[in-house]
Amino acid sequence: MSESHTTTDHKKIKKWAEERDGMPATVRATETKGHAGILRIDFGPKEEALEEISWDEFFKKFDEAGLAFLYQDKTKDGEVSRFHKFVARDAA
Repeated sequence: MSESHTTTDHKKIKKWAEERDGMPATVRATETKGHAGILRIDFGPKEEALEEISWDEFFKKFDEAGLAFLYQDKTKDGEVSRFHKFVARDAA
């Protein structure tokens, strides 16, 4: 059975994403006044709707929005998992 975890630790989130070749991104149409909009982790191939952003900008928006990172390390078959989603901190 696969297990999920929740964290707000920036180092853990960055490490998890980079181990899977993920990059911080925002959905283009949701940006406002030069600030990141809806956050994503882009694993490629590059999606037209996503714009890569810095980890600093990513975590600034992450904290401002009060998000937590729900993720899975392994699938039920023991393979590396990319499953993740952003959830409200108060619901985590």
